[in-house]
Amino acid sequence: MVQRIMIEPVTRIEGHAKVSITLDDEGKVRQARLHVNEFRGFERFCRGRMYFEMPQIAPRICGICPVSHHLAAAKAGDAINGVVPTRTATLLRELMHMGQVVQSHSMHFFELAGPDLLLGFDAEPARRNVVGLIEDHPQVALKGVLLRKYGQNVISALGRKRVHPEFAVAGGVNSALTPAARDAMLGELEERISDVLDGIGIAKAWLEEHRDYAESFASFPCGYMGLVGENGELELYHGQVRLIDCQGAQVVQFDPRDYLDHIGERVEDWTYLKFPYSLKLGWPEGTYRVGPLARLNVCERIGTPKAQEQLEEWKSLNGGGPVQGTLYYHYARLVEALYALERIGQLLDDPDIMSNDLYAPSAAITGHGVGCLEAPRGTLFHDYHTDEDGRLTSVNFIIATGHNNWAMSRSVEEVARAYVDGRNLSEGMLNRVEAAIRAHDPCLSCSTHALGQMPLEVTLLAADGRILDRAVRG
Repeated sequence: MVQRIMIEPVTRIEGHAKVSITLDDEGKVRQARLHVNEFRGFERFCRGRMYFEMPQIAPRICGICPVSHHLAAAKAGDAINGVVPTRTATLLRELMHMGQVVQSHSMHFFELAGPDLLLGFDAEPARRNVVGLIEDHPQVALKGVLLRKYGQNVISALGRKRVHPEFAVAGGVNSALTPAARDAMLGELEERISDVLDGIGIAKAWLEEHRDYAESFASFPCGYMGLVGENGELELYHGQVRLIDCQGAQVVQFDPRDYLDHIGERVEDWTYLKFPYSLKLGWPEGTYRVGPLARLNVCERIGTPKAQEQLEEWKSLNGGGPVQGTLYYHYARLVEALYALERIGQLLDDPDIMSNDLYAPSAAITGHGVGCLEAPRGTLFHDYHTDEDGRLTSVNFIIATGHNNWAMSRSVEEVARAYVDGRNLSEGMLNRVEAAIRAHDPCLSCSTHALGQMPLEVTLLAADGRILDRAVRG
C-alpha cells in the first residue's frame, strides 16, 4: 500500500514550504519533494514603479539578506542610467556586501548549524538549539555573536540601518565613509579574523571525525555555478558567471547580462518555485547548485592569503574535483566569511574609499538593466525593463532559493532514503531533513534565527487518507 509522509508546515521561514515523502508497499522511500507553497507575486507588483525606487523596494523581498537585493537593484539601476559608478562608490558597495557576508555566514554556522554539529543530530530537541549551544559551548556561541555584530556594524555604518539600509542608489551611493567608521572597522578586524579561524577549526575537526557521514549525507553529483573574476578567482560582487559539471569541467562562462541565453526555468505543478537549469545541458542534466559550496568548487583561487590557504585544503578534499557533500556547505561558508573579513581590510586600506566622488550622473535612460552579485546563499539576478520615462514594465528575479530548488529536493530525498523506514518516524529523522534544507538556503530556515527551532509536523498517511503516525516538534 502506497503511503505518504507530509512535513507541513515548515514554518517561520521566508515563504512557506512543506516536504512530502512517498513510500512504497514495503515502507521504503519512493519519492521525496520540497514544495514551496506560497506565491508572493513580487515581480508583478513592482511593475509601474520607477526604476530608481527599486534599491528600497526590492530588499523587502527578504529580511535576512536585504543588502544583497539592495545592491543588485542598484546595479540594475546603473545599467538603466547607462553609467558605471565611480570607483569610490564601487568600493563602498562592496564593503557593505562583505559586511552582509560576514554577518550572514557567521550567524548560519554558529547559531543554526552549530547545535547540530556540536550537540548532535540526535540530541534532545529541548537542548539542540542556540540556548543549548550557549550552555555547553559559551565561547563558541560568543564568537558567533561578535562576528554577526561586526558584519551588522559595517552595514549600519554605511546604510544607517542594519536591516534594509539606505545607501546604494542608481549611479552610486548617497554618503561617504567617515574616518571614525573606518577606524572602528579596522580596530576590530584581526579579532574577528581570529574568531572565524576558530570556527573553521571546529568545522574541519567535525568533518574529519565524521568524514564517512559527511561524504554520504545528501551527497550527489550535479553542476555548480558562481561568479568568478578575470583570473578565475572567487568573486562575490563583480565578475562573470561560471558553470561547471559534476566532474569539474567548465560548461560555460558568460556575462551576467546574458543570463537568459544560458539559464532556463522549468515549472512543475506541485510547487510555486521554479527550477533553473542550464540551457546548454538541458533538463534535468543541467541542474546545478549555488552558494558557498558551489563557489569554492567553481573558483580556482582566492585573492586574500588566509582564505587562499583554506581553498588549497578544500581542493584536496576530492582530489581537485568538486566537493559533493551537502554538509560541506558549512565549511565553505566559513572560508567565505574569512575571505570577506580579509577583503574588508583590503578595501579599507584603499585610499579611494575615503573619497567624496560618490555618484556618476546619467545622460539618458537605456530602458534595460541587469544587476547580479553573489548573495550569501547564491547567485542573484535582478532584471528590469522600463519605458522611456523610467517606469518599470517588467521585472525578473532569480534568487538562490530558486537555483537550489532541485538540489534541496534531491537532498531531502537522499536523507529520507537513508533515515526513514516508513513505520517508525523519529525526531532524529525530522532534524536531518531540516538540516539538509538548511544547509542550502537559510531563507528556508530563517525561523531558527530566533531562539528555538523550526516547528515541524510529520504525518504518516495511508493511501486512503488514514493517519498512521504523527510526530510534532516545535
